[in-house]
Amino acid sequence: MTRTALARALEEGRCGERVWLYATYHCNLACVYCLTESHPGIARRRAVPGNQLVGLAQEARELGFGSLGVTGGEVFMLPDMPETLVELGSILPTVALTNGTLFTDRMLGRLEPLAHLDVALQVSLDSPDAVRNDALRGPENFAKVADAIPALVERGIKVRIATTVDDQSEEELARLCDLHRSWGISDDDHVVRGIVRRGRAATEGMGVEPGPTDILPELTITADGAFLHPFAPTVRNGVTDLDLLVSRQVSPLEAAARRFLGVVAGQPVGTDASATFT
Repeated sequence: MTRTALARALEEGRCGERVWLYATYHCNLACVYCLTESHPGIARRRAVPGNQLVGLAQEARELGFGSLGVTGGEVFMLPDMPETLVELGSILPTVALTNGTLFTDRMLGRLEPLAHLDVALQVSLDSPDAVRNDALRGPENFAKVADAIPALVERGIKVRIATTVDDQSEEELARLCDLHRSWGISDDDHVVRGIVRRGRAATEGMGVEPGPTDILPELTITADGAFLHPFAPTVRNGVTDLDLLVSRQVSPLEAAARRFLGVVAGQPVGTDASATFT
């Protein structure tokens, strides 16, 4: 029943086929617009163990979902994440979001199996200027990303670039595109999106307040429950926003999926917000 309902919702454009997994809210950076107020000293890390992530992926495939997104926080703060990503990529196509600052030679070696799987690492980079980029994301972020991306590409690992736009000029974005092309990353693998005014961005007065149909619903699982989309399980002043909570229950995943599909049943047919916030 759930699989049939999901197929219908996907066909009608009411939701996306990806399941998002928030692996942890812990991070080694503290970006000024972070949705989850993640930072190095965060008390509630809300980590989801690797074996649970793999189990959720298996359930998602059985229900008819088509791909996975893994996010945080910084996913590579979890010691077993390279091996977990190999398992996830063996189940469904996977994209993992990362700030690209933790890729030591040892870590790169552990990631090499990803080159043989449908797995992409989506690395955040907001400006081609180190000072400008690091003001938004954190000290030495640019230098570490500039070292990591060519090393990943050399190993055959698929890399995407994600740029969060605040007030970057067209000229600045053009230079950023020139930079990622020089690394062998095409324009098709460059995601540019605005800041969503939730989490720390709301506290800082940054970004755009999304409307009810501006973000395509995609089932999103965290340690706190299931949410309507990956911009939903945000944190402000240390408190998790629950306005877009779908279900506290995530096991079995089918229970959360049923609640999710019940919510998106009211979504306008043909909604396509993925070009706005992805």
